[in-house]
Amino acid sequence: MTPIAEILAQEIQAGGPLTFHRFMSAALYHPEHGYYRKPRDPFGRGGDFFTAEQVQPVFGILIAQFIRRLREELGESPEFRVVELGAGRGEMSVALAEFGYTAIDVDRGALPDAMEGVIFSNEFFDALPVHVVKRVDGGFIDRRVTFRDGTFHWCDGPPVSGAIAEYAQQYAPDAELFEVNLDALEWMKLIQRSLRRGFVIAIDYGYTNREAMRFPQGTLMSYRRHTAHDDVLADPGERDITAHVAFTPMMDCRLEVVRFETMMQMLMRAGEADQFAAAMAANPQQLKTLLFGMGETFRVLLLRAGK
Repeated sequence: MTPIAEILAQEIQAGGPLTFHRFMSAALYHPEHGYYRKPRDPFGRGGDFFTAEQVQPVFGILIAQFIRRLREELGESPEFRVVELGAGRGEMSVALAEFGYTAIDVDRGALPDAMEGVIFSNEFFDALPVHVVKRVDGGFIDRRVTFRDGTFHWCDGPPVSGAIAEYAQQYAPDAELFEVNLDALEWMKLIQRSLRRGFVIAIDYGYTNREAMRFPQGTLMSYRRHTAHDDVLADPGERDITAHVAFTPMMDCRLEVVRFETMMQMLMRAGEADQFAAAMAANPQQLKTLLFGMGETFRVLLLRAGK
């Protein structure tokens, strides 16, 4: 058993089945044994997955160019700055250094008070711990995690209540299982309080309410050595765990929705012809992967605060 498995198994034996939110939070963010907190680097060829920054360095160049245009829209304010949520190993820090760049993470650092500029994230919201909800006889129950015979298993919990019930009543897709990402909504509240004037750029894979029918069993996946797995309960702390982002609740926050599009559309709008030409000459396959592989899968939500 992994160290996190031992911790979670003891919690279950002491207090009964756990919410999946607790399971996922410990598996990813336990300060010593969590997947994102261990010394091993999860990114890149030797890790478990790639992000856009690792696939093609031009990604940082294009994002910086896009942010310059947003800065122009704000009138070149001297207070302009960029904050990145979930910066990973900091690969965007060089590309965004000119903007007074600051990196924060789920449990590291905090959004500044009354900032002006851009809050940027790439694959941040998909890694936030979620609750799993099951539709039963017209109602909703919490799906939980138990432990027996040395293995973690799903089990049915009590009916949902409070904020989870409110979310389910408003956003529940027509599916047997779905995720409720209350943490994403809490981050949106923090962003609303922090961003006095500027933009939010959220890049991730996900869906709107209209598209949720494509995932009748939910969207949870785990990743290890560049291979996706349906079993998200195995080897906690040793695998990445993700859930597709529900963009509709994020769009319903008190920020103006400027645009919702594919990452390819956003990058094509941001880039100059010579930037694409240089990237194509250096590594055409990587650029194609960025634009036509990841670029068609990932979505970009652009929000605005103030004028």
